[in-house]
Amino acid sequence: MNNAATVLVLDDNTDLLTAARLCLKPYFAKVLTLQDPSQLQSCLQQQPVQLLLLDMNFQRDVSSGEEGIYYLQQALKCQPDLKVVMMTAYAELPLAVRAMQLGACDFIAKPWSNEQLLRTLQKHSGAQSSNTKQGAAPAPAVLSQPTVPMLGQSAAMQQVQRLIEKAAATEANILLLGESGTGKALAAEAIHQASPRRQGPLVTVDLGAVHSNLFESELFGHKKGAFTDAKSDYSGRLRQASGGTLLLDELGNVPLSLQAKLLTALQSRVVVPVGSSQGQPFDARLIAATNEDLLAKVGRGEFRQDLLYRINTVEICLPPLREREGDIPLLLDWYLTFYSDKYQQSGLRIRPSDQRQLCRYRWPGNVRQLAHAVERAVVLAEQGELDFSQLESTASSAPAAAVQSPAGEDFMLGSTLDYVEQKTIAQALQYYQGNISQAAKALGLTRAALYRRMEKYQL
Repeated sequence: MNNAATVLVLDDNTDLLTAARLCLKPYFAKVLTLQDPSQLQSCLQQQPVQLLLLDMNFQRDVSSGEEGIYYLQQALKCQPDLKVVMMTAYAELPLAVRAMQLGACDFIAKPWSNEQLLRTLQKHSGAQSSNTKQGAAPAPAVLSQPTVPMLGQSAAMQQVQRLIEKAAATEANILLLGESGTGKALAAEAIHQASPRRQGPLVTVDLGAVHSNLFESELFGHKKGAFTDAKSDYSGRLRQASGGTLLLDELGNVPLSLQAKLLTALQSRVVVPVGSSQGQPFDARLIAATNEDLLAKVGRGEFRQDLLYRINTVEICLPPLREREGDIPLLLDWYLTFYSDKYQQSGLRIRPSDQRQLCRYRWPGNVRQLAHAVERAVVLAEQGELDFSQLESTASSAPAAAVQSPAGEDFMLGSTLDYVEQKTIAQALQYYQGNISQAAKALGLTRAALYRRMEKYQL
């Protein structure tokens, strides 16, 4: 049964608004979305809202959170009893604490999982299920759209599919490698669905979005009263994955100081919740994913060698889209059909000239970038015509050109991958005038991933 509460989601990222609406709609009476924060006050004055999910950073202020603080205060002036949950890609505790001191009831890190978002909002709407009140994991939210299949007929993708088929039938730990946007999450889903654990849950943890101070609590759980906001027992992601599969995404982002604790838990299959001295067993099949070179990080002393050995019994490398050009028409057709249905557009087709150009494009953001390009073209289609000019302008700009050389022969002498990545990101931010959402989409990154790279290169 739906909760009687009305939820308002405020963010300048249209993809996030769509995802939030689809996630929350089955569980709340009404889900409103708003992209322009200047309209917040008028929206709250027009209708009662019980829960506000508010981003901390907008286009004018990409990382400080000051805009979020301002709109938090404006919202509470309109509705003093409004429950406000803040969203931030940085998940910085001092910023979150300040927001809560000013009246926010909670915060959530982006990118969030559907289960985490639903649990947080239900907690503050008073709509927790009996299982949640007893500390058990709530049922994950289910998006009302089909799972994207692992598409590809190229030799590279056929090899990946053979490895998935062989490894899925076992209990072996699997490490998924590949550039951002190549489909590592889809591969994990395919492995889970082909495994004997398919009836169990697939629990995903984005380790790049978990603050170091919350790492143990999020993964291992906590007991009521273990810290200030621990108002009830929480089982933790590892125990929630029992009987199913645990996907540790962006594994390379785990701080070295916390890798030993993760290794101990994976070896013993026992977690000790924060605030408890009693170990709790868990039984989950492990899949890890990263776009980083973990061997290089081991060589630099940034990643534990014993942890790498624990997680990479089977390695599966997802090829970049530029190495599987023959799959591009298949992907274009699938996403065109999917987004045409989603946005209720009919009669759309890709012109042969556009298809030839799209097949020649290098796709630095891989399949994720292709999906975003098709979605944008469908949304903006006029009189049945698809417009890929935005992609063309991006291709002619420096961000895409920086990765177009297949073997690096056009790179400047002495250049490194870090140099190329830093220059590419800087030029993308300049091209899109600091708009994080547009720059991230053009680069084939999530906003959280782009924020981390901006922090890494001090951009």
